[in-house]
This record gives sequence, structure tokens and C-alpha cells, in this order.
Amino acid sequence: MFLKQIQLQNYRNYSELQLPLEHQVNVFLGPNAQGKTNLLESIFVLALSKSHRTSKDKELIGWQSDHAAITGTVDKKYGSVKLELMFSAQGKKAKINSLEQRKLSDFVGSMNVVMFAPEDLEIVKGTPGVRRRFLDMEIGQVQPGYLYTLQQYSKVLQQRNNFLKSADRAALNQALLDIWNEQLASHGVKIMKKRQHFIQKLQTYAEQIHFGITNGTEQLEIHYRPSFEAEPEEEETVLFQQFMIKLSQVKDGEIRRGVTLVGPHRDDLAFFINGKEAQIFGSQGQQRTTALSIKLAEIELIREEIGEYPILLLDDVLSELDHNRQTQLIETFQDKVQTFITTTSLDSVRLDKLQDVGIFHVENGKVSR
Repeated sequence: MFLKQIQLQNYRNYSELQLPLEHQVNVFLGPNAQGKTNLLESIFVLALSKSHRTSKDKELIGWQSDHAAITGTVDKKYGSVKLELMFSAQGKKAKINSLEQRKLSDFVGSMNVVMFAPEDLEIVKGTPGVRRRFLDMEIGQVQPGYLYTLQQYSKVLQQRNNFLKSADRAALNQALLDIWNEQLASHGVKIMKKRQHFIQKLQTYAEQIHFGITNGTEQLEIHYRPSFEAEPEEEETVLFQQFMIKLSQVKDGEIRRGVTLVGPHRDDLAFFINGKEAQIFGSQGQQRTTALSIKLAEIELIREEIGEYPILLLDDVLSELDHNRQTQLIETFQDKVQTFITTTSLDSVRLDKLQDVGIFHVENGKVSR
């Protein structure tokens, strides 16, 4: 997968940009607050239709503009694809080869990316919400229909929560609650199965990579922690029944608190290094290595799922990595993954290890060679 060009209009601090991309490794160089991360973010947004930095699309629209647009041309194994994403007060519009997509979930996955940024350390040591977002964004790229199922689940969840908030415990409409329960469990088990499958594959790659980075001294394990006990090999029908039983068990607590207490919206992940939980017992270095192992594993997992490598986005992370970790990272993407790097100084990038490099200077929303 190779991004040949990107075009921005009224995107953050870029009023107009048309940038041809012909190198395997592209370095965006410049001081802070000039637009390097904005440029990298635009590639991420074109792939996933949402930012990794904000949940408010209006923040992507440039100052005093009423719309923004990102256009890119990506070469894939079966041909070249033109992708367009437009933002306005009316919402988002997405086009593939000039054809507007009815659902954004049909657009996501047309271009695949893996982003590695300093805040990705939060995947290991942050809140469960950060890890759920990581799961959803990565699975959504490679599993058709996952994002749509997630949207349907979120709608049911919100409606069920509204029902619980307004429910009178003495005169509860049990028939209506049963309907919400069935819909919640029906969408929920599909999400859980997809997450289980993804985590099992991620574990396979991450374990090997982590073992290599640490010279065989550390064993990494990734555990899925659903909101109720569920075995990975359980059939959906069995999982559905377990979900329904758990909902009946927590009914009184849900009515009392006015919120849904069971479901994928309360799932979590746990990372273990040599049997000890990295979130609690891991050093800063171990947590950083775990995050790097996960990101490198994503690259291989996406290749397995779609048959070609994704695009790699490295936002100011090379300066955070020691010699060994940076070498491991470069060896992973060299000659096979188109990579975009942001940095304030070339001193932090091992240019001697890189081939086919293009260096772009970024200043105040302008890009030059």
C-alpha cells in the first residue's frame, strides 16, 4: 500500500496543500506547532474518517472556514484508489473513486494505517476507554461490518440507558426491558467475538516481537477482559445466553444507577510481562516496549488480514526510543511499509539505517523540499 499524493483544503492550519509522495520513507521536519502532526493526522483521518487526537470533527476545519477536505490517491495491490473526505457543519461525506459512500463504515478500510505516537503509551497505562478505542479503530480497519455493529450497539446502549434512567422500579415495563436486553446482547456478542479473535492474533505477533526487542528476557501476554466471564471458544449462541443471564443478575443495580453495567462498552485489555501486569508493575521502559510491540504486531496482523502492508505513521516517537528499539522499528518497516515520520531534528532519526528517504520541511502550514 502506497500513498502517492495527499491534498488538503482548509484542514487545521493548511489552507491549501497538494503534496506528491514518491518515497518509501517520508520525514516531515520542523519546529513544534508548525503543522507536522496535522499533516500526519490528515493521513490517519483519511483512513479512519476520524482523528486520533479529537472526537470533534469541527476542530479539523481551518479557522474561519466552513468546510475542510482531504483527498488522497493510494496504490493497492489491485490498483489505484482515489479517496475523498469532506467535513462541514452538516457532517462528513466520503467518496471512493468519486462515488459517495452511503455509510462511513463502507469507506473505512480503503486505506490502512498504523499510527504510533507518544500518547500510545496510554494503551498500556491509561484508562480502559483508551484501550477500547484502540481495539475499535484497529478492528474497524480490517473487519468489514465491525464499525456498523458497534454503531448499532451504541444506539441501543444509549436508548437502554435512557429507559433505565426513567424507569420506575415499582412499575417497570419488563417486556420493554427484555427487548432492549435482546438487542444489546445480539449486537454485543458480535463485538466480543471480533475482539477476542483480534486479540488472539495480536498476541501471536506481539509475543514474538517483544521477545526479540528484549533479547529473549521478557514474555508478553495480552489478555481480553470482557465485562462478564466468557471463554474465547464459546459459540455466539452460548455467549448470548450468558449475556442475558448477566443482565438479569445486575438488573436491580442498573435501575438504581440508571446505567447499563454489562457489555462491550465495559471491556478492557491487560498486558502481562513475565506474568506480572504491565499497567501496575511495569517500568516506564517496559510499558514503552509493550506499546511498541503492539504497534509492530498491528503491522503484521493487518498484512495477514488484507494481504498487503498498511502505511505506518510515526509522530515524534523516534526521539523517545533508545538505539535498540529504534533499530528494531526501522528493521520492521524498511523496504516493505511506506512510512511517515515527524521530528523536530534529524539528529533523532537514524538516517544511516533508512533507504529511499524524502525530507520535507514544514513551517506555518507550508511544506517544502
